[in-house]
Amino acid sequence: MTHKVNDLKERTKKYALRIMKLVASLPNTVSGRIIGTQLFRSGTSTAANYRAACRARSRADFISKIGIVIEETDESAFWLELIIDSGLLKKELVEGLLQETNEILAIMISSSNSARKNR
Repeated sequence: MTHKVNDLKERTKKYALRIMKLVASLPNTVSGRIIGTQLFRSGTSTAANYRAACRARSRADFISKIGIVIEETDESAFWLELIIDSGLLKKELVEGLLQETNEILAIMISSSNSARKNR
Protein backbone atom coordinates (compact mmCIF):
# COMPACT_ATOMS: atom_id res chain seq x y z
CA MET A 1 0.00 0.00 0.00
CA THR A 2 1.32 3.42 -0.82
CA HIS A 3 2.50 5.91 1.77
CA LYS A 4 -0.17 8.38 0.59
CA VAL A 5 -2.99 5.89 1.23
CA ASN A 6 -1.67 5.08 4.72
CA ASP A 7 -1.39 8.80 5.48
CA LEU A 8 -4.99 9.35 4.40
CA LYS A 9 -6.19 6.37 6.43
CA GLU A 10 -4.51 7.88 9.49
CA ARG A 11 -5.82 11.35 8.68
CA THR A 12 -9.41 10.15 8.38
CA LYS A 13 -9.05 8.16 11.62
CA LYS A 14 -7.80 11.27 13.45
CA TYR A 15 -10.68 13.16 11.86
CA ALA A 16 -13.16 10.63 13.30
CA LEU A 17 -11.59 11.05 16.74
CA ARG A 18 -11.92 14.85 16.48
CA ILE A 19 -15.57 14.42 15.50
CA MET A 20 -16.15 12.22 18.55
CA LYS A 21 -14.59 14.85 20.85
CA LEU A 22 -16.63 17.66 19.33
CA VAL A 23 -19.86 15.67 19.67
CA ALA A 24 -19.04 15.05 23.34
CA SER A 25 -18.81 18.81 23.86
CA LEU A 26 -22.26 19.56 22.43
CA PRO A 27 -24.90 20.70 24.92
CA ASN A 28 -27.21 18.06 26.35
CA THR A 29 -30.29 19.50 24.65
CA VAL A 30 -32.66 17.96 22.12
CA SER A 31 -30.84 19.76 19.29
CA GLY A 32 -27.41 18.95 20.67
CA ARG A 33 -28.19 15.25 21.05
CA ILE A 34 -29.88 14.82 17.67
CA ILE A 35 -27.31 16.78 15.67
CA GLY A 36 -24.53 15.12 17.68
CA THR A 37 -25.82 11.66 16.80
CA GLN A 38 -26.03 12.54 13.12
CA LEU A 39 -22.55 14.09 13.08
CA PHE A 40 -21.08 11.18 15.03
CA ARG A 41 -22.44 8.72 12.48
CA SER A 42 -21.40 10.61 9.34
CA GLY A 43 -18.04 11.75 10.70
CA THR A 44 -16.88 8.34 11.84
CA SER A 45 -18.33 6.81 8.67
CA THR A 46 -15.92 8.91 6.61
CA ALA A 47 -12.95 7.02 8.07
CA ALA A 48 -14.59 3.59 8.05
CA ASN A 49 -15.77 3.89 4.46
CA TYR A 50 -12.41 5.21 3.27
CA ARG A 51 -10.82 2.05 4.68
CA ALA A 52 -13.41 0.02 2.78
CA ALA A 53 -12.62 1.93 -0.43
CA CYS A 54 -8.94 1.06 0.03
CA ARG A 55 -9.95 -2.61 -0.04
CA ALA A 56 -12.04 -2.26 -3.21
CA ARG A 57 -11.84 -5.23 -5.54
CA SER A 58 -12.08 -3.21 -8.74
CA ARG A 59 -11.98 0.35 -10.02
CA ALA A 60 -15.78 0.38 -10.21
CA ASP A 61 -15.99 -0.87 -6.62
CA PHE A 62 -13.54 1.86 -5.54
CA ILE A 63 -15.57 4.56 -7.32
CA SER A 64 -18.74 3.32 -5.65
CA LYS A 65 -17.17 3.19 -2.17
CA ILE A 66 -15.40 6.53 -2.47
CA GLY A 67 -18.79 7.96 -3.46
CA ILE A 68 -20.11 6.90 -0.05
CA VAL A 69 -17.12 8.61 1.61
CA ILE A 70 -17.93 11.80 -0.30
CA GLU A 71 -21.60 11.66 0.77
CA GLU A 72 -20.75 11.06 4.44
CA THR A 73 -18.08 13.78 4.51
CA ASP A 74 -20.40 16.28 2.84
CA GLU A 75 -23.10 15.40 5.38
CA SER A 76 -20.58 16.01 8.18
CA ALA A 77 -19.86 19.45 6.74
CA PHE A 78 -23.59 20.19 6.83
CA TRP A 79 -23.93 19.21 10.50
CA LEU A 80 -20.85 21.25 11.44
CA GLU A 81 -22.25 24.28 9.60
CA LEU A 82 -25.56 23.77 11.42
CA ILE A 83 -23.76 23.66 14.78
CA ILE A 84 -22.09 26.98 13.95
CA ASP A 85 -25.18 28.66 12.47
CA SER A 86 -27.45 27.57 15.34
CA GLY A 87 -24.99 28.70 17.99
CA LEU A 88 -24.77 25.26 19.62
CA LEU A 89 -21.01 25.84 19.88
CA LYS A 90 -18.86 28.90 19.25
CA LYS A 91 -17.62 29.16 15.68
CA GLU A 92 -14.01 29.18 16.89
CA LEU A 93 -14.47 25.70 18.38
CA VAL A 94 -15.84 24.22 15.15
CA GLU A 95 -14.20 26.04 12.23
CA GLY A 96 -10.92 24.06 12.30
CA LEU A 97 -12.82 20.80 12.07
CA LEU A 98 -15.04 22.20 9.34
CA GLN A 99 -11.93 23.19 7.40
CA GLU A 100 -10.52 19.66 7.79
CA THR A 101 -13.86 18.27 6.62
CA ASN A 102 -13.74 20.40 3.47
CA GLU A 103 -10.12 19.42 2.79
CA ILE A 104 -10.90 15.71 3.13
CA LEU A 105 -13.96 16.20 0.92
CA ALA A 106 -11.82 17.85 -1.79
CA ILE A 107 -9.28 15.00 -1.63
CA MET A 108 -12.01 12.37 -1.97
CA ILE A 109 -13.68 14.17 -4.89
CA SER A 110 -10.31 14.45 -6.63
CA SER A 111 -9.64 10.76 -6.02
CA SER A 112 -13.03 9.82 -7.42
CA ASN A 113 -12.51 12.01 -10.48
CA SER A 114 -9.07 10.48 -11.11
CA ALA A 115 -10.45 6.96 -10.85
CA ARG A 116 -13.22 7.81 -13.31
CA LYS A 117 -10.78 9.32 -15.83
CA ASN A 118 -8.46 6.31 -15.70
CA ARG A 119 -11.16 3.76 -16.47
